[in-house]
Amino acid sequence: MPSEAKASGDAHKDAQRAQREEAQRKEAQRKEEAESSVEGASAEAAASPDAQPDDESEDVELLKSSIEDAQREIASLKDRALRAAAEAENVRRRADRSIENARKFALEKFVEDLLPAVDSFERAVEAASGHAAGEGSGASAMAEGIELSLKLLLGAMERQGIAVVDPIGAPFDPNLHEAMTMVDNAEVEPGSVVSVFQKGYTVNGRLIRPARVIVSRPPSAPSPPAPREKEPPADARDSESEADAT
Repeated sequence: MPSEAKASGDAHKDAQRAQREEAQRKEAQRKEEAESSVEGASAEAAASPDAQPDDESEDVELLKSSIEDAQREIASLKDRALRAAAEAENVRRRADRSIENARKFALEKFVEDLLPAVDSFERAVEAASGHAAGEGSGASAMAEGIELSLKLLLGAMERQGIAVVDPIGAPFDPNLHEAMTMVDNAEVEPGSVVSVFQKGYTVNGRLIRPARVIVSRPPSAPSPPAPREKEPPADARDSESEADAT
């Protein structure tokens, strides 16, 4: 019996020893696994700083490219906006100019139709003035009435921007005058207007009808006398006479 109890005690001790060894082995294995995990994490951490700059540089380059594209698009849109604004301003100015010209020169056609009546008034004033000189007070009053009517008409035209071109004595201006002929005149400067056939008119500075004028020129120099034929010498005349006699 004592031997059996001793054998049982030894078996129990062996079992406990085996359990302790198994527990130690598992604990050592867990430590190894933990150390392996730490080493792996350290290796990844050591490797990640090398890879991170590459990713950041790619992101920076992509961002720069996007910014450059956006700046080019902004510049293009700004240029188109400036062009559109300039074109709109030009259209507005052309419209304003057209309206202003229409306002200023709307009377052109009316003035062209009115000028023959003005010319008739002027001829009537000249004729009435000449007739009144020999007919007495009645004709004189009529002449004054016609002249007053002409002055009223010309005054109304002037208030509407219609000006008379009457260049008597002024230098000839091809922009305002139409030369009908030229005459010799030493009393005035060459190229001066010495007579007006028909007055001209402008509307707000624009020529409607040029003044038809006569222009002076320097007097022509007298023609030199014709040269006299040179007489032959006396001996030549004698020789010709002898020849005729034979």
